[in-house]
Amino acid sequence: MSFHPQYLGGNEIRTLFLDFYSQRGHQILPSASLVPEDPTVLLTIAGMLPFKPIFLGQRTPEFKRATTSQKCIRTNDIENVGRTKRHQTFFEMLGNFSFGDYFKEQAIAWGWEISTTVFKLPPERLVVSVFQEDDEAYAIWRDKIGVSQKRIKRMGADDNFWASGPTGPCGPCSEIYYDFHPEQGDDNIDLEDDTRFIEFYNLVFMQYNRDAEGNLTPLANKNIDTGMGLERMAQILQSVPNNYETDLIFPIIKKAAEIAGIDYTESSEKTKVSLKVIGDHVRAVVHMIADEIRASNVGRGYVLRRLIRRVVRHGRLIGIQGEFTTQVAEVAISLAEDAYPNLRQRENNIKAELQREESRFLQTLERGEKLLEEIIAKVKQQGKNQISGEDAFTLFDTYGFPLELTQEIAEENNLTVDVAGFDVEMEKQRQRAREAHETIDLTVQGSLDKLAEHIHATEFLGYTEPTTTAKVEAILVNGIAEEEAEAGTDVQIVLDKTPFYAESGGQIGDKGYLSGEGVVVTINDVKKESDFYVHFGRIERGTLRVGDAVSAQIDRACRRRAQANHTATHLLQAALKKIVDDTISQAGSLVDFDRLRFDFNCPRALTAEEIQQVEEQVNTWIAEAHSAKVAILPIAEAKAKGAIAMFGEKYGDEVRVIDFPGVSMELCGGTHVSNTAEVGVFKIISEAGVASGVRRIEAVSGPAILDYLHVRDTVVKDLSDRFKVKPEELPERITTLQNELRTSQKELENLKSQLAIAKSDQLLQTVEAVGDYKILVAQLEDVDAESLKTAAERLQQKLGVGAAVVLGSVPEVGKVSLVAAFSPEVNKKGLQAGKFIGAIAKICGGGGGGRPNLAQAGGRDASKLPEALEKAKAELIAGLS
Repeated sequence: MSFHPQYLGGNEIRTLFLDFYSQRGHQILPSASLVPEDPTVLLTIAGMLPFKPIFLGQRTPEFKRATTSQKCIRTNDIENVGRTKRHQTFFEMLGNFSFGDYFKEQAIAWGWEISTTVFKLPPERLVVSVFQEDDEAYAIWRDKIGVSQKRIKRMGADDNFWASGPTGPCGPCSEIYYDFHPEQGDDNIDLEDDTRFIEFYNLVFMQYNRDAEGNLTPLANKNIDTGMGLERMAQILQSVPNNYETDLIFPIIKKAAEIAGIDYTESSEKTKVSLKVIGDHVRAVVHMIADEIRASNVGRGYVLRRLIRRVVRHGRLIGIQGEFTTQVAEVAISLAEDAYPNLRQRENNIKAELQREESRFLQTLERGEKLLEEIIAKVKQQGKNQISGEDAFTLFDTYGFPLELTQEIAEENNLTVDVAGFDVEMEKQRQRAREAHETIDLTVQGSLDKLAEHIHATEFLGYTEPTTTAKVEAILVNGIAEEEAEAGTDVQIVLDKTPFYAESGGQIGDKGYLSGEGVVVTINDVKKESDFYVHFGRIERGTLRVGDAVSAQIDRACRRRAQANHTATHLLQAALKKIVDDTISQAGSLVDFDRLRFDFNCPRALTAEEIQQVEEQVNTWIAEAHSAKVAILPIAEAKAKGAIAMFGEKYGDEVRVIDFPGVSMELCGGTHVSNTAEVGVFKIISEAGVASGVRRIEAVSGPAILDYLHVRDTVVKDLSDRFKVKPEELPERITTLQNELRTSQKELENLKSQLAIAKSDQLLQTVEAVGDYKILVAQLEDVDAESLKTAAERLQQKLGVGAAVVLGSVPEVGKVSLVAAFSPEVNKKGLQAGKFIGAIAKICGGGGGGRPNLAQAGGRDASKLPEALEKAKAELIAGLS
């Protein structure tokens, strides 16, 4: 199902949205500042934030209807910027708002209209979601709009119910998604699949008020709050693979690449990530400074300083030396000044702040580089080949010197960096930060600290007892201590004793339930805070009160799965030490109900043979039925016996030792099987690198093996049915198909080349003479880049002495191909094919280069190709006259 959206620039999308709602009685309001009036948030993080006082009934609206393009900043997922398609720190949210005026039916109708008529998105490429209990919205989409029931998905409160807080205005929402691959059909649509779907418009129906007890009552005046991501709509309409390559951001990326002397399209993924980070962050910082935020070490100023430093850091990573932020800032300002005039008005302030911060940070980096030189000299003097994780972290933490730069400079000096050691130091710092943060009263820990004088530490009975009778010592709701809580409330519960294992040592917490007189509580997770086991759950029935006696029961099936996976993890480490390298040590782990993950220090990938041997060794130990011996020993005695300590764990004077004699002995507080035979079967799923010198094995064991085998069996059966062969014949059949495909592709390429040559021969009639030179500038329709190159070379050879050929083509939507082929005589006139075609390609929003006699280039704007070819012709005539 082929469809190419109409191309609209970001500014056009913004204008069309605002005009659409203006024509329907909405007042166009300017974007509010990134410094919000709301004291509960640091920065403006959503399009509705400026209207929050109206929605809360604290302010009377001047207009019944409004529409805005609101600039927003979120930094909670800053590490994902540049790595995913859509994570950004700065974004614009287009919105239409109704304050007690129109409601659900009209909002849905207009949302559909603007999507399908203004932005011309085909209805068959749109999918909508509704809150699972919102039958009204479902019926409107189905009956009024005409959306197929298969393309209306009901979703839970986490995705489709908006609330301003624990109490106050709230309501269901409905989202519109764009489908990149409708050919996959309407069955089993999964809106979480971001390779197929992108959510671009969210309609919030603010129709309830929630009281302190969680009761919902209808609002007298119902409100509408919507949000359409400008960058997301631009990605769709501009047919680009991610938000960064839209015209809202990509010109900044191009400028950064130009300063670095590189080509974005030819760069590695790592370099592209850095360029995307620069493109995103520069937008954020120019708007922040324009809104009078200044860099500092606290609050908004710290966010600004961090973003600027990340820009500088990533500039260094792609090879930029010296100051450059003001140059990329100029591009960001020029892109947005029409919509945000204050950017140009405050241009001098923006550039001065950037220059000042960049200069300071470069000095910081310079000091770090000097220290790094001393560290390198010390390491070499000691005859070592690795910079310690502690030294690398000191550079990072004290001098702001990025780990990536430390690694890069170390590599230039034939050294490596202990990344695992660096991660250990980083985790220590995070732990210190968490400990500091936990002094805030609103956290669970803060509340527990207040209760500590009145309640006792939790007694853990879970090693031997799956169920017990316990007393409710404390109930917390949103971190606040309460005397009781009713059905429907999410709670954190502290008991005097518990069979529930609390998350630690890589093993997740138990699941289960609490039951008492007329009350049932499902427990979804358990964490340990100081000496208290905090049970996270939801009251399903009745009222739970402090002092109640309850029966605490774990989910035994989940516990058995966790036990099998945890014991399998111990056996895996023992097998790795035995078969691969005795010096292997644990660098992290996860023990879940359905899988296990084991990170270990190893400088190389395991061979297929080693992986098979490890797997076979673990299964051999399982089959040998080794019984577990559990003992509490002084830590010195345990270590003397050879017990292995777990990564990142803190131990007291006495430790718990899990010993499968002759196989494995580790210090461990987790739950385990009593005999290896209970593990059943062990299967390695994958082995890969996760960091320098750190490998990761993912595996399944015990009952989870059946789930794994079911999936594999389903896939094999499906493939066998499709290829009409037996399972054991699949590899041979696939190899045959691959060979046939390769042959067909070669034949197709040959045909394309022959077609291009045939088309190009017709162009010989259009050759123009310029003195002693012959020039041919033309466009070939539907010819790919390689065939275009072949055609240009052949034409230049046919024309002979003094020939200059420039050809262009649009092989697919949003892609332009250009090639120049010059004879030696043309080169002597000072025309170099590489430089020439690179300059011409800029007209089409691209670039490129190559040799003096032959060069290729590409672009993104096909509408500019005729203009580019005319320019090429004029340049050739001027250069050869």
